[in-house]
Amino acid sequence: MANYGIDPDILTPYLPNGVKLDVYEKKTYVSLVGFMFKKTRLFDIPIPFLGTFEEINLRFYVKRLEEGKTKRGVVFINETVPFKPVAWLANKLYREHYMAIPTKSMIVTGESAKNIMYEWKINNDWNHIAVNAAKGNEQMSPGSVEEFIFEHYYGYTKVNSRLSQEYEVRHPRWYVNKVIDYSIRCDFNSMYGADFSFLSEQQPDSVILALGSPVSVKWKRTAF
Repeated sequence: MANYGIDPDILTPYLPNGVKLDVYEKKTYVSLVGFMFKKTRLFDIPIPFLGTFEEINLRFYVKRLEEGKTKRGVVFINETVPFKPVAWLANKLYREHYMAIPTKSMIVTGESAKNIMYEWKINNDWNHIAVNAAKGNEQMSPGSVEEFIFEHYYGYTKVNSRLSQEYEVRHPRWYVNKVIDYSIRCDFNSMYGADFSFLSEQQPDSVILALGSPVSVKWKRTAF
């Protein structure tokens, strides 16, 4: 996950009604994320041939106050997967913003380090996000940027200017790996539009690698 500080005004048009931007140390962030779906199931039924694949997404962080409780969540600008049926189904069921383009990945764990690369092809050009990281898994420090980025357990979707949807995401607290070096090549303009084109020339504030875990997404969507 490559995390970029961004002017909050850029995110205002993408903000679902009823939620506010979440900040860390007075900064608003968007994250370019690469990860693997493995053994994906829908309604607890495995998806034949399409259950394991890469996803690349751009997301930002929000919060919602409900009955005195603060719910921290994410909003996706776009989610990229390699399979058109997966993108179609996600857009149809969840009203998210999926697109299907070629992707590939490399995940190599050596004796002391991990080398991980996610790639996606747009405009006939391969983009990537890659890290070289320490092999040892570490707990996230309380109050750290890693904790802020990962400890958001709700997803929010902007259906229209008035209607929003909320869903819950469940997973245990993740372990992280110390990133030694990274490489990013992303055509933000082609992937995410002119609002985010400047990120192609901007260095991220932080790059984080997490081990991941089983994840469940509640089917029920709450409209508000």
